[in-house]
Amino acid sequence: MVAKRIIPCLDVADGRVVKGVNFVGLRDAGDPVELACRYSASGADELVFLDIAASHQGRATLVDLVRRTAEAVTIPFTVGGGISSVEGITELLRAGADKVSLNSSAVRDPELVARGAERFGCQCIVVAIDARRREGGWDVYVKGGRENTGLDAVEWARRVVELGAGEILLTSMDGDGTQAGYELNLTRAVADAVDVPVIASGGAGCIDHIAQALDSSGTGGHASAALLASLLHDGVLTVEEIKADLLGRGLTIRPLERGSRAA
Repeated sequence: MVAKRIIPCLDVADGRVVKGVNFVGLRDAGDPVELACRYSASGADELVFLDIAASHQGRATLVDLVRRTAEAVTIPFTVGGGISSVEGITELLRAGADKVSLNSSAVRDPELVARGAERFGCQCIVVAIDARRREGGWDVYVKGGRENTGLDAVEWARRVVELGAGEILLTSMDGDGTQAGYELNLTRAVADAVDVPVIASGGAGCIDHIAQALDSSGTGGHASAALLASLLHDGVLTVEEIKADLLGRGLTIRPLERGSRAA
């Protein structure tokens, strides 16, 4: 069985890590390089760096900050925000990212997913899906959650995987920052619809929520990884505490082997 992953998320705006609720009300959560180092040293399996204002502001991801962060950590590192071309993907991978995350640009130009996968391999291409509940399903939002595309989240996940996405980063906009629990129905629906890993994001408030998202049986979320922000940034839990608890529940979790950059 493939080990489940614990992935801290660094949402960055104006050079600082921020956190909000339902994609609004952002507050400062610290220095991105400092936090990246802390999580890398604490046994996190990977990191996700999201420049959350890049697409909305129509600019590229902050490459220098990506480079400094990548140089400071020893674990796989995904970068997203404002990536609109194969050249942009190339620049970020050269800056030290292991994977790139496409969101608004994938909706605008789905073939970018295919071009990126063909050039760099499916394992490098993550498609981020920000989904909000509607009657009978979930809609896909872009531009930092500002614009409803009208796309169905489950069908969109299927399409981008067919195009070559090697992973789905799935965020429940309804759960984001609330610490009320992951949207298990959404996560399970997407995870069951595709044959690539799905990272659950949005709503973790305790270890029980993380365990539920990673549970592959019954009403669990069937996710391959859990993305965490507020719980870690605010010091409510540590990666070590989370992994020890999940191991005690019988989940297959990667051991705390610090310093590895194995994917």
